[in-house]
Amino acid sequence: MNFQIHSLPAGDFSPLFNLTDEELAARNACRMIVKTKPGTPCRVSMEDAEVGETVILLNYAHLPEASPFRATHAIYVRENAVQAELAVNEVPQMLRSRLISLRMFDENHMMIDADVVAGEDLAHAISASFADTEVSYIHLHNAKPGCFAASVSRAG
Repeated sequence: MNFQIHSLPAGDFSPLFNLTDEELAARNACRMIVKTKPGTPCRVSMEDAEVGETVILLNYAHLPEASPFRATHAIYVRENAVQAELAVNEVPQMLRSRLISLRMFDENHMMIDADVVAGEDLAHAISASFADTEVSYIHLHNAKPGCFAASVSRAG
């Protein structure tokens, strides 16, 4: 089953880099300088940020729909991040190199299944999950820190 992993839109986050540290703090966000790689996965570029780069750490509503599973979590976004344009069935290295939690949701935003897989097995796990016609979309999370990584939809 073909799938599409979606990066977050750069335009939603680029204005944050014009804010002062105080303005970011008022939004429960902060500016950071990356000290290690890997470890700071950008949800726009779908790459780990480089040492020395500036990122914003913020809380993101990745499941804002009315559901018991409504959820937000911390994410990183790189300054001047280039929007990732992933091909159908492409799994970026940022995901392939981590332990990933898959959370499968139905059309009512109810979690109907979940799994944890090594990143190198992610493409197979996503395809197998979409074989279930009740699965409407999938959310990927980094399994160890638990942060939202990306959403996935079926592709034609």
